[in-house]
Amino acid sequence: MLDPTGLYQIVDDAAAATEDAGAEKAALSGRQFPVLVHHLQGYIDAGHAGRLATDHLMATFPSTEIATFDVDQLLDYRARRPSMTYDRDHWADYDTPKLALHALEDASGAPFLLLTGPEPDTQWERFTAAVIQLVERFGVELTVGLNAIPMAVPHTRPSGVTAHATRRELIDEHEQWTTTAKLPGSAAALLELRLGQAGHDAMGLAVHVPHYLSETEYPQAAGSLLEHLCASAGLTVPTTALARAGVDVTADIEAKVADSEQAIKVVQALERRYDDEVSSQGRPSLLAQDQPVPTGDEIGAEIERFLSEQDSETG
Repeated sequence: MLDPTGLYQIVDDAAAATEDAGAEKAALSGRQFPVLVHHLQGYIDAGHAGRLATDHLMATFPSTEIATFDVDQLLDYRARRPSMTYDRDHWADYDTPKLALHALEDASGAPFLLLTGPEPDTQWERFTAAVIQLVERFGVELTVGLNAIPMAVPHTRPSGVTAHATRRELIDEHEQWTTTAKLPGSAAALLELRLGQAGHDAMGLAVHVPHYLSETEYPQAAGSLLEHLCASAGLTVPTTALARAGVDVTADIEAKVADSEQAIKVVQALERRYDDEVSSQGRPSLLAQDQPVPTGDEIGAEIERFLSEQDSETG
């Protein structure tokens, strides 16, 4: 494996020789950040909940970019072509992909790090080794990944969150899967695995988003992610803005569902399944397959079809 330090640059190091580096940036390299939060775009992000959660963090708290990754070494541009702006007779702008580490402080003044940007297409092992170097450099004690997965759940019930971690003690208070499965890998999952093998605490939070809202921005799920993040990592993050946005989204969903008897029946079936599991186990288990309702794929396809038809009628 090539040297991981060749993948990233500490902003302090690049600015140290300039007069405008400032005392704040110069002091960052000596600070400790107990928590690192990350969300990498390009893997599953149902309801865009992971992106909405990290966008909310960046919009809510002042941030300082402290490290950047060399995306030219990590991205397959032909698989994910960045946007460019063509203005009449010339190329005017290029949306440069950025994978960066930011320093923030939560509402109580507690410092934490946020890693955001596109998921690397290549060099996963080198990338994870680079992140581990940054974890050790900045004294990170807990790394938390944010994710969102489509599930056969109704939008009329709270968004559940499944947790996984390098140590069971980190997630005792969270819902967990009880089965073993082979799943497509991701750079974020590999990072959690390698952090654990290196002796660092790491965990992941995956919020459950209704199948039929997978392609729709679903701020309720982002709010649930951040609430679980706060409970797990001891951060303080206001989520009022996400809650307000969620009210508008819910009203739109309810209006569309109310216009279709079939959609109403599907949502009611999901509600019965959800409530039965809560009643029988004390908390929702979303893995049961013995309920007399359609499969998640069938339910998702049905309501996605319905919502698509509604959008085309109103478009």
